[in-house]
Amino acid sequence: MRYNILFLSVFLIIVNSVFFVACGNAPIKTPKAVALGESDYVLGPEDVIEVSVWKEEDLSKELIIKPDGKISFPLIGDIQASGLTTEELRENITQALADFIEGVTVSVTVKQINSLKIFIQGEVAAPGVYALKSNFTVLQAISLAGGFTTWAKEDRIVIYRKKEGAVVGIPVNYEKIISGEDPGQNILLLRGDTIVIP
Repeated sequence: MRYNILFLSVFLIIVNSVFFVACGNAPIKTPKAVALGESDYVLGPEDVIEVSVWKEEDLSKELIIKPDGKISFPLIGDIQASGLTTEELRENITQALADFIEGVTVSVTVKQINSLKIFIQGEVAAPGVYALKSNFTVLQAISLAGGFTTWAKEDRIVIYRKKEGAVVGIPVNYEKIISGEDPGQNILLLRGDTIVIP
């Protein structure tokens, strides 16, 4: 019986805390940013990568992806890197080097992320451009920008995203996310997303 009462007390404290956050305009306390897995990270300009070729130290390089999205690599010259995952780039380099080195083994790792930038505009404490070092959700981005101002329309957030050559608007309702009614709206942000809080 004593344990049931203790459990109920803890539960009520949590519920009251969630209700307080949902009703206020305080900056959101969110979970730690999701670690960026190299297998699904899409490379972009200014990212720093390391290309290692097994038993070929002269070919192992730390490279910065150029503004045109390419890297210059010995023997094969310029090769596209931006827009590819590390695995896709590894496969392309391996294929290109196969003409020069028999049984070549290549690895590609991300050393520094510099291209994952988002833009936050409107009714937040600190609007601006943010360079991210890991995957971020909408709530985490709002927290990063200092939270909402008093005049923010929290149910009318829009994320503008480039998709197949066009810009699409993705509506986001903060109140539905924080209340648990529709947590799926707390989407992961992509490179170049613009969050507008009216």
